[in-house]
Amino acid sequence: MRAAVYRRFGAPEVVRVAEVPRPSPGRDDVLVRVHASTVSAADHRARSRNVPRGLWLPAALGIGAFRPRHRVLGMDVAGVVEAVGDAVTRFQPGDEVIAMLGGRFGGHAEYARVPQDGAITAKPRNMTFDEAVTLVFGGITARAFLNRVALGPGATVLVNGASGAVGTAAVQLAKDAGAHVTGVCSAANAHLVTSLGADRVIDYATEEFTAEATYDVVLDCVGNAPFERVGAAVRPGGALLLVVADLRGVLLAPWRSRRSGKLVTADVGRYRAEDLAQLVALAESGRYRAVIDRSFDLTEIAAAHSYVDTGRKRGSVVLSGLADRRSPAGAEPAR
Repeated sequence: MRAAVYRRFGAPEVVRVAEVPRPSPGRDDVLVRVHASTVSAADHRARSRNVPRGLWLPAALGIGAFRPRHRVLGMDVAGVVEAVGDAVTRFQPGDEVIAMLGGRFGGHAEYARVPQDGAITAKPRNMTFDEAVTLVFGGITARAFLNRVALGPGATVLVNGASGAVGTAAVQLAKDAGAHVTGVCSAANAHLVTSLGADRVIDYATEEFTAEATYDVVLDCVGNAPFERVGAAVRPGGALLLVVADLRGVLLAPWRSRRSGKLVTADVGRYRAEDLAQLVALAESGRYRAVIDRSFDLTEIAAAHSYVDTGRKRGSVVLSGLADRRSPAGAEPAR
């Protein structure tokens, strides 16, 4: 099968299309023929080893110290079940699904293997594969963090980095829960964030978002809003949810929680199929929208990584049509 592989860390050009063995499903596995995946901030970090300060060693355990542990990146997939293991009961060949692969990666390929008890569920019936895959990385991450708090009508939520994959999902989920949502992004992305439901948008280039208001929940999707900066902007009994944090922020989070009486956490928890299913239900009811910045063919994988490296993507960057063509000119055997 075709896959985007890399054998060393570095610039986008280290990723190329090659022929690799197709995975075989184990007894409890689902083999998905991949139609779409995304190139996420996690793929950028794994490829470049550009991780938050102090996290080099923990990251090395997951992505490799000297060479990549996982040659095929891609944390999410949307596609069609090709085959199932003998013990699989929840899925059958032909089912259209979306799945979060997480730290196992493997989505930037024509086929991906997913445990049936993993974060996998039926694809939204009203979305294309390209649209559906945008629910996964950003949506399940936002859902997992927001599960840590009780949101309802009247709650106030600030989303820092509201125009990225996680941010656009968080704005929509918080608004659907009845919260008053403030999004922080560039002026160029203000219209997008407002269209997703934000009641107010702050341009980070011209206004300090912690200066005036306080919030029940602050969700930091950028990594520049540690407790030292935004703790005073979180109301008593509120929460600071650190989607991106350095080692100091991770280690001090439990202590900050005890001392302040505010929940401070950088723990995304476990990716769950039920969270994906909730996102699908919202999408099918018209209450959750796919946000695609641009799409790339698998053969354009280096260009896709280059674009994500800019840090300016809006929503998701999609790898499209992975299952539509096979072994084009330029695909090399993996060595």
